[in-house]
This record gives sequence, C-alpha cells and structure tokens, in this order.
Amino acid sequence: MRRGVDVRTVQVCLGIVCVWGCVGFGAEYVVDCSQHIGTIKPLHGVNNGPLNEGETINLSADYRELEPPLARLHDCEWPNPDVVDIHAVFPDMSKDPTVAENYTFSRTDNYIQAIIDTGTGIVYRLGESIEHSRRKYHVHPPEDVEKWAQVCLGIIRHYNEGWANGFHHNIRYWEIWNEPENRPSMWTGTDEQFFRMYAVTARRIKEAFPEVKVGGPSIGAPGELRGDSFEASDFLKAFLAYCREHGSPLDFFSWHLYTDDPWLHGRKARGLHGVLERYGFGGAEMHLNEWNYLPDNDWGPMLDGQGVVRQRWYEKMGGPNGAAFVATVLMDLQDSPVDVANYYCGDTNPFGLFNRFGAPKKTYYAMKAFSMLARMPVRVRVSGPAVAEGPVVCAAMNREATKLAVLAAHYRGDDRPLRLRIDGFGPGRGFEWEILRVDADRDLEPVEAGAADNDWIEAAFGAQAVILVRCHVQAGASAAGR
Repeated sequence: MRRGVDVRTVQVCLGIVCVWGCVGFGAEYVVDCSQHIGTIKPLHGVNNGPLNEGETINLSADYRELEPPLARLHDCEWPNPDVVDIHAVFPDMSKDPTVAENYTFSRTDNYIQAIIDTGTGIVYRLGESIEHSRRKYHVHPPEDVEKWAQVCLGIIRHYNEGWANGFHHNIRYWEIWNEPENRPSMWTGTDEQFFRMYAVTARRIKEAFPEVKVGGPSIGAPGELRGDSFEASDFLKAFLAYCREHGSPLDFFSWHLYTDDPWLHGRKARGLHGVLERYGFGGAEMHLNEWNYLPDNDWGPMLDGQGVVRQRWYEKMGGPNGAAFVATVLMDLQDSPVDVANYYCGDTNPFGLFNRFGAPKKTYYAMKAFSMLARMPVRVRVSGPAVAEGPVVCAAMNREATKLAVLAAHYRGDDRPLRLRIDGFGPGRGFEWEILRVDADRDLEPVEAGAADNDWIEAAFGAQAVILVRCHVQAGASAAGR
C-alpha cells in the first residue's frame, strides 16, 4: 500500500514467465514503461516445417499463430528423411549436377512451400540428417567435393532463381552440414575433409550468389566454460583457423546446446563471440540453431532407454519443466550476442513442440507466450535486486503505449510471493489487465482479469509455470495495433 492507493493483488502460480533480467525471487519487479531499452529479439525460431508424417499432419495453423521468424531445415521427416537432404534431392552422384532432370525437387518443394505460406523464413541446411543407426548411409564425405558444391548451387538456383521449374523464395541463409564433429552419427570423415568441403562449397556459393549468407559449421560441441572463461574445442579452433587461412566465407556461425541449465546458452554465446573475434570473425552473425531442454543433463534415455524410461524423459522435455526452460532461455538470450535461435524442433519429432499426433505440448504454449511478447515493438525496463538463476521477466509495449505485455518465468525454486509493479502505463486513465498461464493444467489460458486505477499490480508467482500479463488502457483511450 502506497500513499493510500488501492492495490489490486492477483494470486497466480508462475512456472514460465518471460522477464528482462534475473531479479530476486520474493522481491519486487518494477516495469518502467518510461524507460525504452530497444526491442525484443524474435528468437523463437524452430527447426523444420508444418508438414509431418507424409503430409498427413499439417501444423500450418499453429505455425501462423506462433509466428516463428525462421525455420531451419534439418532432420526433416526424421528418421527417414525424404526431403531437403542432398541424397533426397540429388539421389545419384554419378549424374551431372547442371542437368535439371537429375534432381528430385517435388517433395521438398511442397515441404518448403508450406513453410513459406505461414510467413516463416528458412535456413536451408545443405547436407544430411543425423544417423543413429549402426550402419551409416549418407553422412560420408563426398568423393568429389566440387561436384557436391555444384549440387548445392543447383538447389539454391532452384529455390531462389526459378531454375528447373523452381521458385523465387529468396532464401537468405544457407548452412553447410550439421555437427561435423559428431562422429560417426553426422560425419565419418576427418576434420580436414570437412574443412575443405566447407571452404570449397562456401566459396562457390558466394561466387554464384553474393547476396545470400553462407555459414556453419553447426557445431554441437563448441567448447566449455572454465569458471569465467570459455575454452573453445580443438575442432572449433582448427575450423576457424582454416577459414581464416583460406579466406573462407563465414557470414554466420552456427552452434548447438542441449542442457538443463537455461542460463548456460547466454554465457556460452558470450564466450563464443570472444573466440570469433580472436579469429577475425567477430562480424559474423551468431546462430544458436539447435537448442532444447535436456532433462537431468542425460542423453541416456534417448540413446539407450526403452519403454517408460524413454517416454517419461520426452514427457519432461515437453511438459511444464520444459516450458519454463523455454521461456527462461528466450528471455535470457535477449542480452546475449545471439542473433538467430532455432528451437529443436517445431514439428512432431519427439523433441518437438507437438506430439506424434500433432497436439501441442506445454513447450508450444510457452513459445507462443513469448511470440505474443515479441509482437510488441518497444522493450521496456524491468528492474529488481539481482539474484543468480532467479525468475526472469521481460516486458514490451506498442509504440502508442496503449498495450503492454509482461512475460515471466521461474524455472527453479519453490512457490514464494513475487510482486510486479507497472509504472508509467496509462497514467491518469488506468488500465485493464489479464493473466494467461501455462502449467500442468492450463495451456496459456486466462486465470485472472481486472482493472487498476493506479499504475501497478501485485502478483504471487510459483515455480514451473509460465504467465503472460497483458495490459491495455481502459476504454475511452484510442487503442492501437500491435
């Protein structure tokens, strides 16, 4: 209670809330709408598109609601990919890559068109999907690197220049291979073989299509944090040194992280940025283009587990824990060097936002809550006492200052009071608010609504849930769009 002003108190259980900065749990979070601090980076990209299970599942309506900025194409229709991969598009490497009839584009055409139709952009991974099988079929080094590069040029020409009855999709990002250090599941060759393949292909792409961006190496193990310093892996150091020595184009640098620590992504990103600068690639875009919650930091249930153990592992990944993780990561990355992020993945893959039947998981609703925040163009400051690994809160409003969204997430800890005060929004007019929640029982559903004559409210948040607080000025003031 301040100066006799009536305070509206809303009791909610918070699991996932998008917030700017980590501030003290049990303390007061202040959203200051007079302090503009840039924009929300739309980091809610995904891997793969809405057509699944041989086009018997179509998630296009969900993609339109989610509005992912970019879909990276890797492991499409896994584990038996028949689209995107080099072997699927150009099945016979003995053929001439300059002849249109030697390509089989049709399935990939349909797959990509469905993504384009939702308004989502594309990162096309040139290469092959992961092979966990004992026998490896397609993840071998090409016998003729120059021919392999020419096949890549044919694919780009088809989708960007209309060649071979193609399209003018203007796909901007072209990534060379995936996790070449992940052996033998992704590469059966040597470091040097990959470095040469990358260098030759990247050079040929930039010579033929200087307007596109080419990058990689989509590294899954870029290095480790040692206290406050980041130690790059030997593979990464050798790759960057090779690119520097040979003048290989690297418009964007891509890497992956699976962990149960949602704050590790930002810390590693800062360390990796320093490594890129030391090798002369500080200007390259940074793409965290595979990331997800790894329950208990343990790959065992996926690689070796069967039955209930495997089922529960995936359920935890896509459940309330995973939802809180997703929201926390997306908020924490706002102040990191990451330019593009792609959650793995957006489809019905077991890692995906949807189950095998196309039903959304809790993680979908957490990402949708972030998408609703990202639609607001003006990011505003959220402050409070700093506490490591505490709740995370992020806030943004429209340019007319008539709509405000506050996203909060609490990944770790127990249920304790958390106060949220909103300053400088709708002064003299008051505002209406509603709270949407994601938890074990709710899928971004309204749990409370009301009106405030003052500029602040209070809320009590709990662990492992996501809430989105949406505010708008009361009727009588001009309402604006997003």
